[in-house]
Amino acid sequence: MGAIHEIVFDCVEPAVLAPFWADLLEGYALRETDPTGQAMSLALGLDPDVPTILMLDGPGPSICFQNVEGQRPDNNRVHFDVEVSDRSSEVERLKQAGATVDRVLPTYTVMRDPEGNQFCLVDKREEQLADEVEQAA
Repeated sequence: MGAIHEIVFDCVEPAVLAPFWADLLEGYALRETDPTGQAMSLALGLDPDVPTILMLDGPGPSICFQNVEGQRPDNNRVHFDVEVSDRSSEVERLKQAGATVDRVLPTYTVMRDPEGNQFCLVDKREEQLADEVEQAA
């Protein structure tokens, strides 16, 4: 079983959508950007002064607005990231329930529900931090 970690919006202009939703949703505010976002933009050949990802924090799950150029018919524009404590077991359980795996990455797995809607299973934050510390050592 998992818990909603964040809700992710694929969009062309995170700097437009994030403030819109922050204004709409009571108790939500724009998270301060960190230098890794600028570094990621540079690595992707994008303008580092234009954010590619903006986050909102509030009383419920975080909300992520990530830049995705153009529409991809195989990709939901909005999806859940679901935090789980044992990702591989949860993937197998969900496959038995009719889900499919799109791709597996180091800290998350992109899946589809029985009707083809995308969602991501993400490792619990404590486990992610422990893995990052272990890899850095």
